[in-house]
Amino acid sequence: MLTYRYLYTPLGTLLLAGQENCLEVIRIPRETELPSPHSDWVEDDSCLQAVVDQLNRYFSGELKAFSLKLNPQGSVFQKKAWDALLTIPYGETISYEEQAMRIGQPTASRAVGMANGKNPIPIIIPCHRVIGKDGSLTGFSSGLNAKKYLLALEKPQEGKKGEQLGLF
Repeated sequence: MLTYRYLYTPLGTLLLAGQENCLEVIRIPRETELPSPHSDWVEDDSCLQAVVDQLNRYFSGELKAFSLKLNPQGSVFQKKAWDALLTIPYGETISYEEQAMRIGQPTASRAVGMANGKNPIPIIIPCHRVIGKDGSLTGFSSGLNAKKYLLALEKPQEGKKGEQLGLF
């Protein structure tokens, strides 16, 4: 059984869910719609406090690398793709093709993109750092505005704090 709580962020109100202090799910709202928990999850405003603390520090520009227990649920291939995402440094991007090469399957860029779209822990497993080969911002399960925001947040040399990026 998962416990969950909500966290207000510049991206909107996130839904965080996990067991004990091990994160399994982050849901980012699309538009103004509040993410919904699964019907058998239990709300607990005191759960996942380390996740809340680190996300708050990330959104304030203080944290560049998360140190959390994660338990994303997915297929073997998806987990392999998500592990590759964890190797992309803060503020950098790679292409889907590069991600496919990193997992030893250079012809699987579309499959990698599909796996990224199923990433249950966006932001912390940074699928937003994967872009099209031509540099275009393609795909993000939470919408391109959220992807643009996260990429801009991670590029402080562009001059603005997260709250002042004006992407929404």
